[in-house]
Amino acid sequence: MVKIEILFKKKKIRKISETEIERYVNFFENSYKDNLEHSKSNINDFPRWSIISGYYAMHDITKLLLAKKFRIKVESEVHATTIKVLSELIKNKEILKLIQKGYKEFLSLAQDLEEAKKERIKAQYYTGTKFMHEEYKRRAIDFHKEIVLKYLEKIKEIITSEF
Repeated sequence: MVKIEILFKKKKIRKISETEIERYVNFFENSYKDNLEHSKSNINDFPRWSIISGYYAMHDITKLLLAKKFRIKVESEVHATTIKVLSELIKNKEILKLIQKGYKEFLSLAQDLEEAKKERIKAQYYTGTKFMHEEYKRRAIDFHKEIVLKYLEKIKEIITSEF
C-alpha cells in the first residue's frame, strides 16, 4: 500500500481548492453518467468500446468520490494513482476488487486497440468474425452487469453516506 502523504509529496495528488471544487465535482457527476450511457448504448454494436466506457464510468465516479469526500484531485498517472488512493481511503475489499478488475479489462482492451491501430486492422478493431463480435458482446454484457453497475452502486452509497 502507498501512503497518501507520499502521493502528495510526489505531486501525484493534491487538495482541490475552494475555487475549483464545484466545477470539478460537477464535471465528474456528469462525466461518469455520460460514460455509463455510452457503455450501455454500445454493448450490442461496439462491445469493446462499451467495456472501455464502462471502465471510464467507474474511474470517473471514483474521482468524484475522492473530490466530494476527501477534496483530492489526481494529477498524474491518473488510473493507477486513483486506485492507490482509493485503496488507502476505502478498506472495502469488494469495491477494490471490482475497480481492479475493471482496470485490468481496460488495460487489456486498450493494448489490443493500440496493436490493432498499428497494424491498420478494420476500423472497429475487430478480427472481423461474427464469433469474436459475439464473444466481446457477451464480455461487455457481463462486465456491465457484474462489474460496472455493482461498483457504481457501492460508490454512490459511500458518496451519500455520512463517512
